[in-house]
Amino acid sequence: MTKQFKELEDFLGTHFIYTYDNGWNYEWYAKNDHTVDYRIHGGMVAGRWVRDQEANIVKLTDGVFKITWTEPTGTDVALDFMPNENKLHGTIFFPKWVEEHPEITVTYQNDHIALMEESREKYETYPKLLVPEFATITYMGDAGQNNEDVISQAPYEGMIEDIQEGRYFDENYKKINR
Repeated sequence: MTKQFKELEDFLGTHFIYTYDNGWNYEWYAKNDHTVDYRIHGGMVAGRWVRDQEANIVKLTDGVFKITWTEPTGTDVALDFMPNENKLHGTIFFPKWVEEHPEITVTYQNDHIALMEESREKYETYPKLLVPEFATITYMGDAGQNNEDVISQAPYEGMIEDIQEGRYFDENYKKINR
């Protein structure tokens, strides 16, 4: 995708894959002006995936966008995307319980909201694990807004490569049966 990002409308509907400097791989989709979907392919919660996460999405300046949200786990996330430079900075504030029991969160969160909320109340929250990292964007796709095919199944080994090498989506950004 060769696109210059300037306005929020340029950013919305974009599908990203990025690797944090610590090696964690994430896939993230700006579904619309208030919702994001994502899959986690590497790191302490690899295998986790989420759809329809409410988020605050704003343009900071031309081509720079900030997205923030709080998950049902109690995890807070702040991402600063600079897509014209293939960079982003993310800060994740993991509650102590997620650091100690990450396996509870490694699921399709939408089907387990009650478990996330129960775990948030049952286990310790503080001190939070702060993970501030720069990342390199390795893929950008123009999926369009509200495309339910972008994040529609659990991550699997080789999924990132399938997406990056054109084996996952067709020319209309619809998922090819895998």
